[in-house]
Amino acid sequence: MTDMTEQNRTRTPSGSGEATDPPTMRKAQPTRRGGGDPATRGRTTIADGVVEKIAGLAARDVVGVHALGSGLSRTFGAVRDRVPGGSKSVTRGVKAEVGEVQTALDLEIVVDYGVSISDVARDVRENVIAAVERMAGLEVVEVNIAVSDVKLPEEEDEESEPRIQ
Repeated sequence: MTDMTEQNRTRTPSGSGEATDPPTMRKAQPTRRGGGDPATRGRTTIADGVVEKIAGLAARDVVGVHALGSGLSRTFGAVRDRVPGGSKSVTRGVKAEVGEVQTALDLEIVVDYGVSISDVARDVRENVIAAVERMAGLEVVEVNIAVSDVKLPEEEDEESEPRIQ
């Protein structure tokens, strides 16, 4: 019976039968804080509004895009922009659905008269995808573009400053 008890005392936790050193004879292991690559410690979440801002700015950079948003939202936005302390909404006309690693975007744009709408839409997609993937690190699965209006040269811009102040 004592042989069995002696065996149990000298076995390692894995049960390999190898004797372990008494606690006083063990070498001190260096203390390791955390575990693994620092980039894998924790989680990063990106709000829909962040992706919407990135996409809105990237879309406005494309030649041929006059504005983002429908006529009604641009009108309300122009009024809101004139209020002291108000700021221009870069997310107007942009809707994002953001997951953990992917995002999908819907954009509503107004194009300048005379430009190729298909070329502008392609350029907007390319610019938006590049900006969102570079800045947010999310895979852009789709960018849906709705052209809601064409800005004619003789049309007055509803977002321009009023002539009388």
